[in-house]
Amino acid sequence: MLHHTIDPLYDGHSRVLILGSFPSVKSREQQFFYGHKQNRFWRVMAEVLGCPVPENVEQKKEMLLSNHIAVWDVIASCEITGSSDASIRDVTPNDLSRILNHADICAIYTNGGKAQQLYRKYMFPVNGREAVSLPSTSPANAGYSLEKLVEAWRIIRDGL
Repeated sequence: MLHHTIDPLYDGHSRVLILGSFPSVKSREQQFFYGHKQNRFWRVMAEVLGCPVPENVEQKKEMLLSNHIAVWDVIASCEITGSSDASIRDVTPNDLSRILNHADICAIYTNGGKAQQLYRKYMFPVNGREAVSLPSTSPANAGYSLEKLVEAWRIIRDGL
């Protein structure tokens, strides 16, 4: 059983919450979200927000928080093989109340189908808040070019 050890990124000004499924091997090593060099999350967010692509964890935090964006994952612990969402089982969900009670979150988005599936199963029944599914920024989602991802992810600006 693996446990999520990365704290959620948010503050009292956060208005949008983006949820992944569970941190990849690289993210777990770096102790921060979307740590795999091939994951397009940071390039997509920089393009959507009109910012330079952040190069380190501090710049990543600054880019998100200064744009009122919170980031965390649906899963608190699970069995997983490597970084494969398809292998996820025995899920314990994270408790989103620590974010939802502290910040005025207006919109929730999930990064990929697995995060959306797990959100609907574990979190929606608890908080009753819909989440919009966005295409995964993972390198495994090769069907989406960077341009198509940016186009789809522009919707997050509506919640800001």
